[in-house]
Amino acid sequence: MNYFVTGATGFIGKFLLERLLAREDAKVYVLVRESSVDKFEALQERYGDAGKRLHMMAGDITTPGLISAADFKKLKGKIDHVFHLAAVYDMNMSNEQGDKINNEGTRNLVAFVNDLGGEVRLHHASSIAVAGGEYVGRFTEDMFDEGQRTDHPYFRTKFQSEAIVRNESQVPFRIYRPGAVVGHSETGEMDKIDGPYYFFKTIQKISHAVPKWLPLLGIEGGKVPLAPVDYVAAAMDALAHKNGLDGKAFHLIQSHSPSVGDLLQTILEAAHGPEFARKLDVPTLPPGLRKLTNRVTRGIPDSVKKNISKAIGVPVSVLGYVSNQAVFDDKHARAALKGTGVACPDIKNYIDKLWAYWELQLDLNVKLPKNAMQKLAGKVVIVTGASSGIGFNVAKKLGAAGSKVILVARTREKLEETQQIIQKSGGEAHVYPCDLNDMKAIDDCIAAILKDFGHVDILINNAGRSIRRGVMESTTRFHDFERTMQLNYFGAVRMILGLLPSMAHRRSGQIINISSIGVLANAARFSAYVASKAALDAFSRCLSAEVKHKNIEITAIYMPLVRTPMIAPTKVYDYVPTWSPDHAANVVVKAIISRPKSVATPLGTAAAISYALWPKMNDYFLNKGYNLFPSSAAAKGRKEGNKPSLEQVVFANVFKGEYF
Repeated sequence: MNYFVTGATGFIGKFLLERLLAREDAKVYVLVRESSVDKFEALQERYGDAGKRLHMMAGDITTPGLISAADFKKLKGKIDHVFHLAAVYDMNMSNEQGDKINNEGTRNLVAFVNDLGGEVRLHHASSIAVAGGEYVGRFTEDMFDEGQRTDHPYFRTKFQSEAIVRNESQVPFRIYRPGAVVGHSETGEMDKIDGPYYFFKTIQKISHAVPKWLPLLGIEGGKVPLAPVDYVAAAMDALAHKNGLDGKAFHLIQSHSPSVGDLLQTILEAAHGPEFARKLDVPTLPPGLRKLTNRVTRGIPDSVKKNISKAIGVPVSVLGYVSNQAVFDDKHARAALKGTGVACPDIKNYIDKLWAYWELQLDLNVKLPKNAMQKLAGKVVIVTGASSGIGFNVAKKLGAAGSKVILVARTREKLEETQQIIQKSGGEAHVYPCDLNDMKAIDDCIAAILKDFGHVDILINNAGRSIRRGVMESTTRFHDFERTMQLNYFGAVRMILGLLPSMAHRRSGQIINISSIGVLANAARFSAYVASKAALDAFSRCLSAEVKHKNIEITAIYMPLVRTPMIAPTKVYDYVPTWSPDHAANVVVKAIISRPKSVATPLGTAAAISYALWPKMNDYFLNKGYNLFPSSAAAKGRKEGNKPSLEQVVFANVFKGEYF
């Protein structure tokens, strides 16, 4: 079966191609602009052997005929399905952009399909935007021209381009109207900040600043029709190959669309943020007042709207969903997909994938401490445990500051992902996979780094393992102490010993050890973890006196609780004060710049002093915390999930950042 696809290098396109190429007899011709040849080659590589069945057709939808006469002759009468995905989707787009690409492009495509001949069928990717931004009531798949307002360039041109297909196509056609397309429901993959993603940064800030136990007041708002990209692609593929559906339109959305308030709550949960205690309905304006408000809004110049969007980080048109009164149904799509195994999942079941991908791949605006670029540009810096948590965020900041970042962790794939993220932001990063439990592997890693770079300016011993389990629960688990010491102490020391000679020879260097507030506060239930960190602390204090005259600084950072994957298994930590990984990374970067002996929070310093002056009183309070925060349910073989009591919340906020 032969296919012709426009917009194949776009977000939906690459997932649709994957579905089409899964058919062994499929041969896919892809319309590719000159500027997108590299994207086409990336697609071929993405699909491996199946990519050999992709064939590039040089051309542009804005050009009548789309492709050269010679190429058209090769395709005439031989194409079974044409998928038209090419369009501009930008809520800040101009009327000229929309008319040229969405309207003229669709008209050129329809004429191209009409001339193809044979048993060709046209599949047009429209949008629920055909309903406009002010429609009130239920909008069904049978509806199209209902007298709705489509003043916004995107709404207008999506409506008009669908009309072109309906009125000018001389071949059988099918229309697909996706809602707000979000990332892949299994991998989280997304290509840009769009739709719900506009609110992710604000929600991240709320989750870091507002404790989970503090209830918020939210809004209910209108319904948000959305769907993950893999469902949209799978549904288009399945519907395109089913008989008896010509001339129909299909809404590709989550059947029970969440309200704005429900969606924000779902995202907050993924971000480990607080919950809405109550959501208020957005009042519905009387028809007369609504018309007046709409006229006033339409009268605002586009330049002003763009400035407002830039200031708030959200397109003005997206804010319309707060009071959106349209409800879309997907009755026809669900009926047609019955028996295919294709169904739209609920965003609650995959929001964690979207959030994780956004934090890693799309949240690329790195803020640096003052003088960071001046001090760090060109420095060779090793970051262990660089593929997640604190290490990942430190690596991103160092890359943005112009350092040559050496990424060290066990898994090559994760390190390469981190490398790509740093490179995407214009930084330099290099991958050196190493199991830091293996002393020989560490020696080989250091030798390779020194061979490639000649020296290392800074070593950040960040990789670590934590175990939350009381000593009385560990009497038969000596291996917990062995494996924690192996990574946190012996692995770090081996890295230091391997790099010290070259640092001493150059009479320059810094070693930063990411320690723990538990070392200062003697955190109960963390005997294995704290002991390993304390051992490294003691080793480093001794070393510091020996290398001071060689201009090598040793810095210990006594980190409080940081919201990283390491603390995720202990669910009660969702409700206690923590640092964000970004804040922790800033502390590390500042420590590189100022080269202090140690960095600790006020609570950590106070804990160390209190233990020295009043050890029994210190034990009394730690024992209270020990009994107040029992061992995790996971450690006892039970499922986590209980919310903390008021007493626990108060205690955790008095002793902010401490481990319990």
